[in-house]
Amino acid sequence: MIRYFVTEDGNMNEKDSALPGCWIAMTRPSAQEISLIAGQYDIDPDDLRAPLDEEERSRIGVEDSYTIIVVDIPAIEERNGTDWFVTLPLGIFVTDTAILTVCLQDTPVLGAFMDGRVRDHYTYMKTRFILQILYRNASLFLQYLRIIDKKSELIEKNLHKSQRNKELIELLELEKSLVYLTTSLRGNEMVLEKLLKIGRIKQYPEDEDLLEDVIIENRQAIEMANIYSGILSGTMDAFASIISNNQNLVMKTLSSITIVMAIPNIIAGLYGMNVDGIPFAHTPVGFGLVCVLILILVFIVMLILKKKDMF
Repeated sequence: MIRYFVTEDGNMNEKDSALPGCWIAMTRPSAQEISLIAGQYDIDPDDLRAPLDEEERSRIGVEDSYTIIVVDIPAIEERNGTDWFVTLPLGIFVTDTAILTVCLQDTPVLGAFMDGRVRDHYTYMKTRFILQILYRNASLFLQYLRIIDKKSELIEKNLHKSQRNKELIELLELEKSLVYLTTSLRGNEMVLEKLLKIGRIKQYPEDEDLLEDVIIENRQAIEMANIYSGILSGTMDAFASIISNNQNLVMKTLSSITIVMAIPNIIAGLYGMNVDGIPFAHTPVGFGLVCVLILILVFIVMLILKKKDMF
């Protein structure tokens, strides 16, 4: 799908076709749409297809007629009825007459611009537009990181009650999401550093503060992701140790019960043999005495186990 946007009188308006200074938003474009835009703006079709590869890395490329910037953006993926956090590549192409974006799916990063919710946004001011996209992207990373932190706290509370494998698996998925987000943020950081050195993209004095804000926001997201990842890893290790310790306690208790229950069986087995000379075997009160003996032995063994903290 291809959509065309132009800023007119400070408002974002959607058009039916491309105009000078417009923004062309391509979402999961077809082969025909890629061929059309590639021919119209003299862009290599392979470069236009590159952001459609989920494994495409963050980078900047400078060609004769355009500049390509690929960054990772956060996204939510539903698996087994649960939302998980992943990253997708977003391609930004800067030409002399237009700016293009290519992505696999609709994203809140660009949705805010399409809805006109971003102030001081002009499609013909390409450098500022790029920086605004990158700033919005870093802010979305921070937003998703806070959601991950809240989800991990909720799962931790459930673990205190149930300590099931399901909660541990959910924590593992969150930890994987943090790894993906951290890796993507570091890739985006390298893109920002290279963006400062590219002469093709003009740097205006009024955009310096915005660029600095983008770099700070991205670094803050990296630090937050590292902190949450460390906390989550420590939480998983702690709960794994707690579950293992609880299993050991259960096994210790079961072993103690087995020892105690073995005493009546051993004595009953001895008296069940047809052997002469067993004490109290032929006395009228023999059964009662044997029962008392069993109780005394069981009580003694229980005291010994209790003293060794095995009961």
